[in-house]
Amino acid sequence: MRIAFVSLTACTALLSACGGPQTSQANNSSANISNDSRDANQATANLEARVSLGDATKIMHARHEGMETIGKDFKALHREFDSPTPNLALVRTAAGQISGLSRQASGWFPAGTGTEIGKTGARPEIWLPQNATDFSSKLRNFQIAAAAFNATTTRGDLNAMKARYADLAGTCKACHDKYRMDMHH
Repeated sequence: MRIAFVSLTACTALLSACGGPQTSQANNSSANISNDSRDANQATANLEARVSLGDATKIMHARHEGMETIGKDFKALHREFDSPTPNLALVRTAAGQISGLSRQASGWFPAGTGTEIGKTGARPEIWLPQNATDFSSKLRNFQIAAAAFNATTTRGDLNAMKARYADLAGTCKACHDKYRMDMHH
């Protein structure tokens, strides 16, 4: 469950954690954002919803897979942006995938999906009541940056894409610095 976060300028760490199935209790909560049309500004992580053990393991698996995919997309984007002739189709695909997964991330952290269930890169601090607002804010910032980066890729302005990519990477780092454990595989 390793995701190394890659910033445009520093090329370090990617994303990590795990996500939930579309039919899970946590993803059906009105506080969560999925692949629907809700505004990213309304995003909140549903940290209070507690799920069954079966749902928890499914959510943790989906969270892991989602973050792994985001991490792979970051690596591909970094590689393309370092290339003298970036493959813009690949950039657009990765940006769209990250944007979609960012919306799903609101359902990836219900109570009961932390280290008490199994191996995860998510620190227990995510679920502390005093961190709920901060974590939700960091998630919302990620979702907004992912949507902005994705929108920028449709315009063909490489410098604008790189700037939005750097912004997006910064939102990942902000969350990972506080809420992600170092993972060694």
